[in-house]
Amino acid sequence: MEAILLFGIGGTEALLIFGVVLLLFGAKKIPEFAKGLGKGIREFKDAVGGVENDIKDAGRDAKRNIDSTREAGRIDMKD
Repeated sequence: MEAILLFGIGGTEALLIFGVVLLLFGAKKIPEFAKGLGKGIREFKDAVGGVENDIKDAGRDAKRNIDSTREAGRIDMKD
């Protein structure tokens, strides 16, 4: 049974890709390449998290504005 990896790539395909990368870059460059790849993925995840937080904050602000407008309308109707 083959493990399914990212983008539907199986274990055999992953080993083949790793072998090609090893041939292209050499054994000494792979740790440096992996470190750079990990750093890039981490930065991407941080950026995505920042965007998610911005969207949540904007939603909360919009809800507060709607609630305050609704409350102001209720106060005006009572007067």
